[in-house]
Amino acid sequence: MYGTVARFTLKPGMEAKLTEEMKSYESLNIDGHISTTVYRMDDNPNEFYMAVIFRDKASYQKNADDPEQDKRYQRLRALLAADPEWHDGEIIYSGK
Repeated sequence: MYGTVARFTLKPGMEAKLTEEMKSYESLNIDGHISTTVYRMDDNPNEFYMAVIFRDKASYQKNADDPEQDKRYQRLRALLAADPEWHDGEIIYSGK
């Protein structure tokens, strides 16, 4: 498996729009996508982490290179105070 963890800060009042944007991805059936989880931090309610998991690096990269994914990213980016911090890598363990 392969994925990314992003750290970002929302613009004030954008949490509902973030949730709406994330829910819009559920019907897309992106090849290789396994899950997306978004966390809101206790210490700063405008700070979020998002973990995205794909079947493998190839499917992750194919999605990253898709112009439709860039459109989705641009909608997400409009909600953020600054560019997100991205950390991509191979998932070496995932448990229940």
